[in-house]
Amino acid sequence: MAVSVLSETGDVDDDENDKSLYSMYSKWNNPVFARPPRVGVDISSSHGLAVKVHNILFPYRFSKAMIPTMKVIDQVDKKFLACLINTREDQADDTSESDGNLLVLMDQHAAHERVRLENLIADAYDVGSNNTGEKRLSSSIISPPLEVNLPLEEQRILRSCKAHLDSLGLDITFAQTEDFRIFIGKVPMCFVEKDINERRRGRPSVIKRLVEEYLREQMELLHSAGRLRGTLPLTVQKVLASFACHGAIKFNDILNKDECFSLVASLSACQLPFQCAHGRPSIAPLVDLRHIDKEETVLSRPNLTKLKRMYKAWQQWK
Repeated sequence: MAVSVLSETGDVDDDENDKSLYSMYSKWNNPVFARPPRVGVDISSSHGLAVKVHNILFPYRFSKAMIPTMKVIDQVDKKFLACLINTREDQADDTSESDGNLLVLMDQHAAHERVRLENLIADAYDVGSNNTGEKRLSSSIISPPLEVNLPLEEQRILRSCKAHLDSLGLDITFAQTEDFRIFIGKVPMCFVEKDINERRRGRPSVIKRLVEEYLREQMELLHSAGRLRGTLPLTVQKVLASFACHGAIKFNDILNKDECFSLVASLSACQLPFQCAHGRPSIAPLVDLRHIDKEETVLSRPNLTKLKRMYKAWQQWK
């Protein structure tokens, strides 16, 4: 858009026009290219950076071997266990509980949840009866069989690994004709227990949803890896994690010293003692006692010679 400035005589004043445009552009700030404001750092509050700097300068790596030597101090706020862990490399093999240097807080709910999860996982398996020692998930019979729709191509893939489905706790009957329906006669026992708990609370049945999710998980493994894995299926793990969470020690549950010791001992036997059933950390470091500055109180003695000179000067001034 052209801007014209008229003089008093009615003529266009080119000099005034140029000055007006220059003034407008010099004062206008384009919001699209606005720079973010600079945030000043107050170095007087540098003590607030101690945690980040401490984590960089003194990183800690926990190991299972540290937990049996952990010294329980007491329960804190009915939520955590205050403990001492020995992280000194020169005393890594020392079994003494009195030499802990790192103060940590253990989440009592997360720790008990981990203990319960690993116990539930161990109980979820049966040892194979074919003398091979193959682990298979405990299953429960469904009567009448559960009807699930599955594309014919996916049915064909499942047929090819039908022998492995038994170790997954599944018993599938395929139709003789080209039918999208399959019939599930057995499912992992934890699915049935989950369904019973939901119905007991007045909620709708979840057995079909769990089985369909379970089948999708196995089909994705077959498509991506070409075979089924021998590890614990994710669908089963999520159900067991839910059981572990609901039955675990909660916040505000009071624990005496013996119960604290028992929880730590149970946690030391776990495969993943530093994570809860959902992957969150169960132990957090607070402070290394070796890095706490020992405050020494220095008693300053009065300088009697200086006081004497000041007294004499005051006497002369009087």
